[in-house]
Amino acid sequence: MPVQKFCPAWGGAFSPVSGTEEEEGKMKKLCTLLLAAGLVFGAATGASAIDFQAKGQWLMGFTGSDTALIYKKNKGNGNKVTNTNDKFQAAQRVRLQLDAVASESLSGTVYFEIGTTNWGKASQGGALGADSSSIIKLKRAYIDWMVPETDLKFRMGIQGVTLPNVAGGSAIMDTDAAAITANYKFTDNVSLTALWARPLNDNFNGKKYNADGDVISDRSNRANYLDNLDLFALMVPVTLDGFSITPWAMLGMKGANSMEGIDEWQGRSDDETFGTSDGNLHYSLYPYPGLTGRDNIGGTSKGYGTLFWAGLPFSITAFDPLNIEVDLNYGYSEAMGRYWASKNGVAKRSSTERQGWLAKALVEYKMDWGVPGIFGWYGSGDDGNPKNGSERMPSIVPMGTFTSFMGDGNMGWVWNDYCLDYAGTWGVGLQIRDMSFVEDLSHTFRVAYWGGTNSTGMVKYMTDSYAWNDGWGSMTGPYLTTNDGLLEFNLVNNYKMYENFDINLELGYVANFVDNDTWKKAGARNTSFQKQDAWKAQLVFAYSF
Repeated sequence: MPVQKFCPAWGGAFSPVSGTEEEEGKMKKLCTLLLAAGLVFGAATGASAIDFQAKGQWLMGFTGSDTALIYKKNKGNGNKVTNTNDKFQAAQRVRLQLDAVASESLSGTVYFEIGTTNWGKASQGGALGADSSSIIKLKRAYIDWMVPETDLKFRMGIQGVTLPNVAGGSAIMDTDAAAITANYKFTDNVSLTALWARPLNDNFNGKKYNADGDVISDRSNRANYLDNLDLFALMVPVTLDGFSITPWAMLGMKGANSMEGIDEWQGRSDDETFGTSDGNLHYSLYPYPGLTGRDNIGGTSKGYGTLFWAGLPFSITAFDPLNIEVDLNYGYSEAMGRYWASKNGVAKRSSTERQGWLAKALVEYKMDWGVPGIFGWYGSGDDGNPKNGSERMPSIVPMGTFTSFMGDGNMGWVWNDYCLDYAGTWGVGLQIRDMSFVEDLSHTFRVAYWGGTNSTGMVKYMTDSYAWNDGWGSMTGPYLTTNDGLLEFNLVNNYKMYENFDINLELGYVANFVDNDTWKKAGARNTSFQKQDAWKAQLVFAYSF
């Protein structure tokens, strides 16, 4: 029977060999030769010492919830659909980051994510046997380097891209993307950051589809043609005593075919390249999905369309303990093709242009026992005429953080596919964050009212009476008119058991005040819905290092 002998030259691998003294001697000689070869090779390559630093996080989550705002809907074709979402979910996620640091001027980072793995789900490796490899993802991979003898820094590769923001997170882009960023520090108070990002390219297979998923045009010779989406941004952070401001602007170019081949578009689910947790450009760049005819956008003679955003976030801390934050944003997405929106059987040729603005603000006062504050926002809404496009501000991947149920204001995990986009809504909220009466135990309580800024006239162009819910779960949230509203409650409790181990309990509730009478005026009069409130109780165990 062979025995296992350890050979360090093979990286700690065990190798089966016979137990004779002669063969054991041969194995020792082989290990010695391999070690010597490794030392010689290392000296020959002139390798310098690299400091490897590891970071990571384990999350284990257990959630009881019903997050749907509709209990039952009648599609008008005799098909009645009742909400059958699971009321309980157990899941986990692991993130591991490895930094290879050569010096303060040069390093490389690779960042993996394993999960989210829903317990019991085979495709995610959570079922019996747990052997699936499909849930291992490359989240980030980039290098950081500096130009010698200067203050010019570069980051190249797949990285986190978050546009400057205060008061409730970025309303335009907060995600991972392939990009190059360059930063130059002029003084201790002023610097300049430039960005080029390529979120999309080479996803178009040459086919065009209708709303039913049927191929209506197949030009395979045009695969990957005009399908890139590129973004170029400039940011100027200015930090003074008690005041900071970061004016910024971003110009984009979207190819005529850049929206093809991604996600579930025009009734097809093949060729998916990213899911809802990474954004859905068909929801955030185009007019709202519930509009009649919008899934059959016609072709365009334009090779590229223009995208543009600008922002002015600033914060005032000069009156400490008072903190004031204000964030102003504008966005524009050029029309690329038209569609026919129908009202009372009459079709109107409508534009895919989208442009609008958003203002957010936060005022809070720090006290010994917590930080009470008030926050609010207002975003432009559709004017009731699809012929001139949408008046809601477009975005890439918005990430609102004012609240933790319809936002990303807690751990941003387990249930995180909700209304992170403030476009077409207004709201006001009260909060007391970081309350602590017992050591290592903190609480945050919020209540916020969400209203709509979209004209009630838009409802007549909607495909059905429950079209207000089409964006729910797709990073956009419900389409709220001026007659609609939602009232959200959050209570987040966090206990730091150890330095690196937290237990987080989040309770949330959303009272549904969507106006039934308004939505009865939708184009498909024979459809209906039964609304309901949403709730969740989420317990997460987080180990971070």
